[in-house]
Amino acid sequence: MPDIGRDPASVRRRIEAMEHLLERLFVIPGINRPVGLDVLLNIVPVVGDVVGTAMGAWIVWEARNLGLSKWQMTRMAGNVGIDTLLGAVPFIGAIPDFFFRSNTRNLKIIRKHLDRHHPATAIIER
Repeated sequence: MPDIGRDPASVRRRIEAMEHLLERLFVIPGINRPVGLDVLLNIVPVVGDVVGTAMGAWIVWEARNLGLSKWQMTRMAGNVGIDTLLGAVPFIGAIPDFFFRSNTRNLKIIRKHLDRHHPATAIIER
């Protein structure tokens, strides 16, 4: 993980690194679709789903430390919950997880909050 600091810029980098690990670790050749650990963990029954949920919940916990509103926190927890329910079916659960990217959705909520409340953390995308 990048920085261990508690400042918003460090938290942003950590959350972006975790989202990249979970959702965009590598691209599947031929279809050019990014895949991360979240999809791969669903192949392992029960344990994989628990680990994926814990990693998604960590992003929500980091967001709580940034001071997101209760509504934003509820949406983020809902995204992780939906991801957990969709992935609950062994092997087949990886298919909906391939399309419903809860961690990317949560990162979008966090970025919007940080851009509004901590504009110095904004990163210009290439």
